[in-house]
Amino acid sequence: MATRYDAVVIGAGPAGEGAAMKLVKEGRRVAVIDQLGEVGGNCAHVGTIPSKALRQTVYNLMRFRRDPLLSRMADIRSVPLSQVLARAHKVIETQVSTHHRFFERNDVDLYFGQARFEEPNLISVLTPEGITERIGFEHAVIATGSRPYQPRDIDFGHPRVFDSDKILKLDYAVNKLIIYGAGVIGCEYASIFVGLGYKVDLVNTQPQLLSYLDDEIADALSHYLRDLGVLIRNQEEYERVETTNDSVVLHLKSGKKIKADAILWCNGRAGNTETLALEAVGLQANSRGQIAVDEQYRTANPSVFAVGDVIGPPALASAAYDQGRCAAAHITGSQDVPHVDEVPTGIYTIPEISCLGKTEKQLTDAKVPYEVGQSFFRHLARAQISGDVVGMLKILFHRDTREILGIHCFGNNAAEIVHIGQAVMNQPGNSIDYFANTTFNYPTMAEAYRVAALNGMNRLF
Repeated sequence: MATRYDAVVIGAGPAGEGAAMKLVKEGRRVAVIDQLGEVGGNCAHVGTIPSKALRQTVYNLMRFRRDPLLSRMADIRSVPLSQVLARAHKVIETQVSTHHRFFERNDVDLYFGQARFEEPNLISVLTPEGITERIGFEHAVIATGSRPYQPRDIDFGHPRVFDSDKILKLDYAVNKLIIYGAGVIGCEYASIFVGLGYKVDLVNTQPQLLSYLDDEIADALSHYLRDLGVLIRNQEEYERVETTNDSVVLHLKSGKKIKADAILWCNGRAGNTETLALEAVGLQANSRGQIAVDEQYRTANPSVFAVGDVIGPPALASAAYDQGRCAAAHITGSQDVPHVDEVPTGIYTIPEISCLGKTEKQLTDAKVPYEVGQSFFRHLARAQISGDVVGMLKILFHRDTREILGIHCFGNNAAEIVHIGQAVMNQPGNSIDYFANTTFNYPTMAEAYRVAALNGMNRLF
């Protein structure tokens, strides 16, 4: 006999948690199913949290090396990767424990196992012990996330072939690493591993890195990675990957061959939908396992919603949580959660990148009369004190109305800095004048907004 719930959420990552918490707050009885055996999803266990914890440790080591008073005391290359990763595992444990308490305090029933739709309003859960439990529901929210895309002609079982989930288990010395795919994950890991002293070849299938970014920011990232020692190979595609006991050779369609100790494959992700039996609820995923939804995150089945990475871009934990809340609001009839539209880009390279709004190219193509305000971190006292002088803040604003149209930041703490601009952009009367006429603490990185605003306003006539 099936246990009945108002709503069942499949996936206990950010998207699933956002949906479950909103549903419970609106008085619904909720079950959450996750096959990992713990809450947090791939975000906590193999994705966002561990990779960013690793990044922070590497960043700290790089700062240590830059400081002339400290650099003589230790060699960054003497730190084993296992020790660097130990901090990441501790952060994972803390995050999982914290989020588990959220579910417990809100009386959300947790089921661990593989979920599968049986009928339009019935789902089964196969537990690790081999027991099948059945759950009846009025609404379902699919929040199963994604996993690295693995081409079938590459042996990911080989100990020298990694994807972005498996790389955190690297347990042997590597001198040179190939990273195939220069999207967000590829660029992040390139900056991390070159920071650890690895030789890194970053193979990009596109003409430039992260082409959706503002050109100046993308160029700055390329320049900085090259300055660190990353060899970027643009417009290249793989033909095959050759593996041996002690090396890998990447054969490119251009005829080039690259040899390294290991390869990290970062070329796309696929939605986790293959075991859900979507046909039982009248749904079908695309070739990448992703599910189509409307503005309310409702699928072709009006009782089933989908949120997070499983629906495709922007594939950010921050957006996924809010998508979950928005879907839950539509299930309950609540009006207080808007559709997730303007999401700041957060790219955790070393240093970070974060952007919101339009790029210069978009504004130029749309024939919008805009002006540019810039602030370079090397001119800010706080950056000089901390040593984080690489980077810039760039504000794009309408030259007639002075409305802020885009915020683009490259540098340490960019993912934090961008939210100041985001807050002003979302206020009535959004204007570049706010930054010119507001007193900022000194010395701070936030002062970059005042400097950029004045710089841009000086271009007006």
